[in-house]
Amino acid sequence: MKAILMREPGPASVLYHGDAPLPEPGPGEVLVRVHATSVNRPDIVQREGNYPPPPGESDILGLEVAGVIHAVAEGVQGWRPGDRVMTLVGGGGYAEYARARAELLLPIPDGMDFETAACVCETYITAYLNVFMLGGLRDGQTALLHGGGGGVNTAALRLCRALVPDARLIVTASPGKEDRLRALGAHHVIDYRATPDFAAEVRTLTAKKGVDVILDHIGARYLAPNMNSLAAGGRLVVIGVMSGIKAELNLALMMVKRQQIIGSVLRSRPATEKADIVREFAARALPCIADGRAAPIVEKVFPLEQAAQAHAWMEAGGFFGKIVLSVRPA
Repeated sequence: MKAILMREPGPASVLYHGDAPLPEPGPGEVLVRVHATSVNRPDIVQREGNYPPPPGESDILGLEVAGVIHAVAEGVQGWRPGDRVMTLVGGGGYAEYARARAELLLPIPDGMDFETAACVCETYITAYLNVFMLGGLRDGQTALLHGGGGGVNTAALRLCRALVPDARLIVTASPGKEDRLRALGAHHVIDYRATPDFAAEVRTLTAKKGVDVILDHIGARYLAPNMNSLAAGGRLVVIGVMSGIKAELNLALMMVKRQQIIGSVLRSRPATEKADIVREFAARALPCIADGRAAPIVEKVFPLEQAAQAHAWMEAGGFFGKIVLSVRPA
């Protein structure tokens, strides 16, 4: 099969379109003929050599795919060749075929194309897991979402508006994205370049109460201002460490305010945990994606062989929503 391979860890230019062995699905797995996959920030971190795949997973980049089941292995029930599916994968998405666990498969909603379906699993399940299952955001509460127009943040905004329409949403973003974020449901957008002390702005916007949930992928540099932005009993969910892994924490203040810091990753979780997350996501969140209330935003579609250009596009930072790689048959 054709796939995107790497000469060595490094910049986007190390990626190339080449030949790779066809994956063989094991017990409980299916082989998906990939029609589309998407570019996610962890793909770039892996390309740079800093995010190796879990043991037993493909070294090929790509954490989600949409396509058609090509073959099913022993122990798979409820799925058959020809079914249109979208799914998380532990690796291997940037290819014409990918292995996937049957319990992680989701049906592609009627009327949804493969490019849109390829944007659902990684970012939407990540957003749902961390904002709702771990963060516990409810109607009437306030959330601070870092990440501007990125895939996880736009997914979180879409899900919040559909599932907790009375929640108040504050977003940090770079200049030029404010109007689009407000159109997605953000009540307040903080330009983090013009307002480096976002915590002070958050305190003003919440009448000094603070927010109930924070979704953060920045890490060390944002720890102190995040904690200053949290309300009593608030939850900070950290899903990335773009600015570093070490920072000081005032434990006494955290204790007095009964705040929680929750670290979270999706890729390395055991398959049974992922299956539980996918089941809850399918029951609560997938219907509002299927009916269009929380549909993904596709910013740009590249053919698979242009994966390097797609990575460069993401790293430039001007995108809004999701970047997709089309793997349609010739």
